[in-house]
Amino acid sequence: MTTNRVNGSLYTKIESRIATVEFGHPASNSFVSELLARLAKEFDKLSANPEISVVVLKSEGERTFCAGASFNELVAISNLEEGEAFFSGFANVINAMRICSKPIIGRVQGKAVGGGVGLASACDYVYATEASSIKLSEVSIGIAPLVIAPAVERKIGKAGLAELSLFPTEWKNAYWAKEKGLFSKVFDSISEMDNELDFHTQKLASYNPEALAEMKQVLWEGTEHWDELLLQRAQVSGKLALSSTTKAALEKFKK
Repeated sequence: MTTNRVNGSLYTKIESRIATVEFGHPASNSFVSELLARLAKEFDKLSANPEISVVVLKSEGERTFCAGASFNELVAISNLEEGEAFFSGFANVINAMRICSKPIIGRVQGKAVGGGVGLASACDYVYATEASSIKLSEVSIGIAPLVIAPAVERKIGKAGLAELSLFPTEWKNAYWAKEKGLFSKVFDSISEMDNELDFHTQKLASYNPEALAEMKQVLWEGTEHWDELLLQRAQVSGKLALSSTTKAALEKFKK
């Protein structure tokens, strides 16, 4: 079951100290700006909730995990202010995930593109299925994955980031992503993944929440400057989105 809401959907279920956050959008679980803003606020809220120890991030359906940011909104950018605001959406979400006091476990059931790869990279531990191929397609349309690059590089290194971003039309399979460190575990099926995910998160939620919070801080040491860095990257991305080369490339994709 997937949403048909043009601004997407976001639901959170809290049970046994585990918060499960599920997002969805009819366009392959892509993100419009409004949905990104809601997700960033949700992570802030969950971070401050003492009744939660672990957060699970998942998307609707059984196919695509996340197709990145909204293509329609990207095409509609007409000035620098709109461009910066558009690309700041993922910057704010990644930073909210980074400073969230709870470990975030990602559940990736299918393909992830662009910002979807960034979202998975900002999780602290990621479960995935064999169907979960990844791709950074930004360069092929005249922009670059600048905002999500720090999160992706943190997981797969500079060489892995180069391999993804400089071959923007090539899919990398789930086992490549696991070997590089983006995915923690890869399963044959969604049901097998969910069984293991449920077991693992229940165990995590039974541990000392203070220990989990301290470990979360250690995992993100050295990223304190991201508040400024990611927004600076959003400014540059907004400028790239307005270039004639990018506009011409986007017109081809529209057709």
